[in-house]
Amino acid sequence: MNLVIGGTCQNKCQVACELFHIEKKDIADGEVCEMDEIFYCKAINHFHLYIRRLIREGQDTEKLIQNILAQNPDILLISDEIGYGIVPMDAGLRKWRECTGRICCEAAAASEKVVRVIAGRAQTIKGE
Repeated sequence: MNLVIGGTCQNKCQVACELFHIEKKDIADGEVCEMDEIFYCKAINHFHLYIRRLIREGQDTEKLIQNILAQNPDILLISDEIGYGIVPMDAGLRKWRECTGRICCEAAAASEKVVRVIAGRAQTIKGE
């Protein structure tokens, strides 16, 4: 597993393609992909939106990273960092933000490499 994180509109997907030698056609979109696609795709963009979909559907997210590692250990996760800024007033959005943060921390701990993208520039946080 590898993880690319950063703010919205920071060119994470393009940077991820270059760093991990993946073509855009091989990247699932977490906002619209089939829910089980995460278990066989090479990479998933908008991982934070995939998590939001799970929550909205009432799915258990507690063992998401463990399940991904068991079924698709080479996946690349690409996610917005959504924990900065003003805390949402909406309880559902706060739950999503908290859950996404915990899952991304778990993904980072399990990842071989973690890269943060800022203004289209990659900053390695973990790995080489």
